[in-house]
Amino acid sequence: MKRNMKKLSFLLFGLVLMLAACGSGGSSSTESKGDDKNNTSESGSADDKTYKIGITQIVEHPSLNAATEGFKKAIEDSGLKVEYDSQIAQGDNSLNTTIANNLVSANVDLIFANSTPSAQAAAVATTDIPVIFTSVTDAVGAELVASMEAPGKNVTGTIDLHPDTINKTVALLKDLGAKNVGMVYNAGEQNSVAQVNEVKKVMGEQGLAVKDASAATSADVKQAAESLIGKVDAFYIITDNTVVSALESVIDVANANKLPLIVGELDSVARGGLAAYGFEYYDIGYEAGQMAVKILKGEATPAEIPAQYPQNLKLLVNKKVADDLGIDIKDSWGAELLEK
Repeated sequence: MKRNMKKLSFLLFGLVLMLAACGSGGSSSTESKGDDKNNTSESGSADDKTYKIGITQIVEHPSLNAATEGFKKAIEDSGLKVEYDSQIAQGDNSLNTTIANNLVSANVDLIFANSTPSAQAAAVATTDIPVIFTSVTDAVGAELVASMEAPGKNVTGTIDLHPDTINKTVALLKDLGAKNVGMVYNAGEQNSVAQVNEVKKVMGEQGLAVKDASAATSADVKQAAESLIGKVDAFYIITDNTVVSALESVIDVANANKLPLIVGELDSVARGGLAAYGFEYYDIGYEAGQMAVKILKGEATPAEIPAQYPQNLKLLVNKKVADDLGIDIKDSWGAELLEK
């Protein structure tokens, strides 16, 4: 009896070994490559993964919204599978910082930072997660990149100020006969301070003067614009997120006083500005999305992707506003007309 039991036990043990050997032949092993979120199976690829992208945007207005749309379209065109965690700070710098920290805590694969304050908060919050910015005016001055050509760390992206914009805009203002130009901006936005300083420099060289007023919140914009009436013969509103989010307040003041309003974005011309040298924010968002795709696919790191200026600068003039102000649109401007 004992001998038979030993034989039976031996046979069962052999059978278990055979079944185990057969089972192992149909499975695929997983190789660890750094963080778990970057692991892929040997039979799959990085494209099989669903990536998580955090989006942080300082405030809502048409230009920034268009940039976000362009970014998402580039991701969609790449074929990558993505889930978004999109958050807007509504102009609140404290909330802006909280959003950046929350996205880092969520361990997203990449952060898309739309605006200078958003990018600065994200860059402070992480040195590991790739950060792609857009709608940033002076990436070097904001200490986001070491240089445009060699960003140097985990941050890169697209700029929203063409190198020729300010010079061309000042020349247009001079051609319109302006001598004292009103500028409303948020002195707490680094990108705005950089632009205003450059505008003052260029206008000084051209014999024009800047009269400025600061608006810390969108609710302050109209009062700031009104404070310049009687001191200026034109307005120039740069790509300041606080002011652009409340642009209708400046438009109302300018229209009531028959003053030309030059703006910094093409979207702002459609809202009622007289003219702008600009580009499509959708395009710089799309270009930022293409950078993100390269990084997520492992084709490059942010440090290896130069920050990029916008392409295709053009002058757009709102014909209705020009007619209301009695301004003749000169052929020498080479402007594209918005008629509505």
